Amino acid sequence: MAAPCISYFLLCMFFILIMMSGKMLCTAVSAGQDTKLHVVYMGSTPVQENGESHTALASLHLEMLHSVHGSREAAEESLKYSYGKSFGGFAAMLSPSHAQQLSNMDGVVSVFESKKLKTLTTRSWDFIGFPASAQSNNLDYQSDIIIGVLDSGIWPESESFSDAGFGPVPSKWRGGCQTTSDFPACNKKLVGAKYYRSSPNYPPLGDFLSPRDGDGHGTHTSSTAAGNHIKNASFYDITQGDARGGVPGARIAMYKVCWLDDCEEADILAAFDDAIYDSVDIISVSLGSDFPMDYFQDSIAIGAFHAMKRGILVSNAAGNSGPSRASISNYSPWSITVAASTIDRKMDCELLLGNNMSIEGISINTYTMEQPWYPLVYGGDVANVSGGFTSNVSSGCALNSLDHTKVEGKIVLCNYVDDPPDYSVFIAGGVGVIIISDDFDDTAFVSLNPATTISTKQGKYVLSYIKSTSSPFAKIQKTTTSKALAPIVASFSSRGFNPITLDILKPDITAPGVDILASWARNSSLSGNIGDTRISDFNIISGTSMSCPHIAGVAGFVKSYHQDWSASAIKSALMTTAFVMDPTKVGNEDAEFGYGTGQINPMKAIDPGLVYDARVDDYVNFLCKEGYNDATLRLVTGDLSSCDLIQPSKNGARELNYPSIMLSIIPGYPFKAEIPRTVTNVGAIESTYKAIISSPSGTNVTIIPNTLSFSPLNQKLSYNITIEGGSMLADELVSGALTWSYGNYTVRSPITIYALAK
Repeated sequence: MAAPCISYFLLCMFFILIMMSGKMLCTAVSAGQDTKLHVVYMGSTPVQENGESHTALASLHLEMLHSVHGSREAAEESLKYSYGKSFGGFAAMLSPSHAQQLSNMDGVVSVFESKKLKTLTTRSWDFIGFPASAQSNNLDYQSDIIIGVLDSGIWPESESFSDAGFGPVPSKWRGGCQTTSDFPACNKKLVGAKYYRSSPNYPPLGDFLSPRDGDGHGTHTSSTAAGNHIKNASFYDITQGDARGGVPGARIAMYKVCWLDDCEEADILAAFDDAIYDSVDIISVSLGSDFPMDYFQDSIAIGAFHAMKRGILVSNAAGNSGPSRASISNYSPWSITVAASTIDRKMDCELLLGNNMSIEGISINTYTMEQPWYPLVYGGDVANVSGGFTSNVSSGCALNSLDHTKVEGKIVLCNYVDDPPDYSVFIAGGVGVIIISDDFDDTAFVSLNPATTISTKQGKYVLSYIKSTSSPFAKIQKTTTSKALAPIVASFSSRGFNPITLDILKPDITAPGVDILASWARNSSLSGNIGDTRISDFNIISGTSMSCPHIAGVAGFVKSYHQDWSASAIKSALMTTAFVMDPTKVGNEDAEFGYGTGQINPMKAIDPGLVYDARVDDYVNFLCKEGYNDATLRLVTGDLSSCDLIQPSKNGARELNYPSIMLSIIPGYPFKAEIPRTVTNVGAIESTYKAIISSPSGTNVTIIPNTLSFSPLNQKLSYNITIEGGSMLADELVSGALTWSYGNYTVRSPITIYALAK
């Protein structure tokens, strides 16, 4: 670990010489130049055993800022964070010219504007074959596992986070609890809680300047990952049963980086810096961006890389921008990216019409309407004309577009346009809303007032009924549940391909993310709307935000059995044992681009037989082939990594020891590719695995050797895959699989081939 110390020593000497000579790299910011929060990422730092090195780095960061701002005072004012516990860098207010000057300095990997990310928002465990009886096994080792969650905070009084029955906090824990008047303490279950806010403004109304959750999202994800087992949990009696996290015997550490107004990248990196140093075992991050970024200009990818170096697996949400191709939010190869799928439970909300017609809708409606019938109107017929709104706008029930005098006391039929119309109907005095949309046939939402969502076809029937009578009436029933065909990839779940590295399949895996019941912050709006005064200890919400902590929880469960496994080994165990999903089902047409290797299978993941391991050196090799140079790599890795003998290659990603096999090709041309892989035996001491090949349509796949015989545990054996095929059409996707089989072990890697349209 001498290399990082030497590089930082030389960098310090560089700045001392500059200051002694009286030269400055840049003058103070010129008038009129806007400053914005930027991250200056400087790669790895030495392992921190005390605060001395961190203090030295903080001084260095101030000197760097001094050199561009022109004064010590300006430097101190601009600095927001100094990272140095787990990786190097800082966050500061910079003008474009200052950012450019810093990016040209030795020791700087990247400088990028701190973007505002967003959150990507039970029965689910039973559905995926993970009974509570299995979770109660191995509790002694579970109690050593710490799940770090980067989110909107936590509601510490929730029963999900009670420490009843828990022993002492694991001795490895180095984190802390940031107490305030509204967040008095952590406990033996919730072992740590911190908050991060680089914004100079106070939190928005309803939030807390503390680790307390002002949104509900962080409480929900934390309890999904590692919440206690709670009997008879429900949401207004709609879903009755037990609530539990994936690894209920584990501890939780909350790092509040999201507020009611945003999730700032500079804050996210500060939380990663702490979480890695604090000795968490798994990190769950249900956040993401809408735009693809280079790995080392992406706060989550940077944090996940340094977590991987310390053996910490980071579970990332895939994003909620589906079903468009290449809409994936998080795609670094060293993290696990999670898509969202349905469970076999549907939220039915029946609509009754005055002509005795019953229409099945979907919604999470907690209300029982008191009267037998309510007058029914169409939004397009009750426009707020005096307010300047037309019937075209009011048909979507846009905010303030409805005439209060014509809506009060009535149920309103609305087309879904941009936002759910329940709030606009509520403030106009309406008692209920019928939403016409084909976009939410697989996902229900908690409504502010009685509401149900119906299809366009059903909406035409309701509108026809309204037009056919002078006194149309309706009633919306309280939600009930029914069985549904599952698992299906949620329509909102972001799809691959990987926008940065085409030959790395993303997403990696899918987990339940639709209509998930979990704990909630008691002060937070259940529907997300102002005016929603209901209070509940639980809520039902959907998103890849919900699937992400499912994987984090299962990863923690696997870690409790295999505490010496690397992050990549745990990731491989989850991916190669996943339930195979059916691409012929409606919703699954995008195949691996929708669900990765398949649906998480927790019990199989404990004992996968073989794993595809990848360590820092493997990722260095990958980055060299992606075109990164020695100087950048050495800063990122903190060692003497070199690309001298490794040439950049457009096919280099295929050689990363990844649990899935992805091949991007040029449409219209025949192709041939050779792909190496290495597996490590973690199953039976003596075993012989045979290859079973399902070739993608139009291809021929061969494996050499096609038999792997292991004698000791942890033995590594390699093989090569050759894939040949004729020409494919642009945007064509074909799938197959390679499965290594021995006894009860089946180690499956999907083979996905995609002809990318230019």
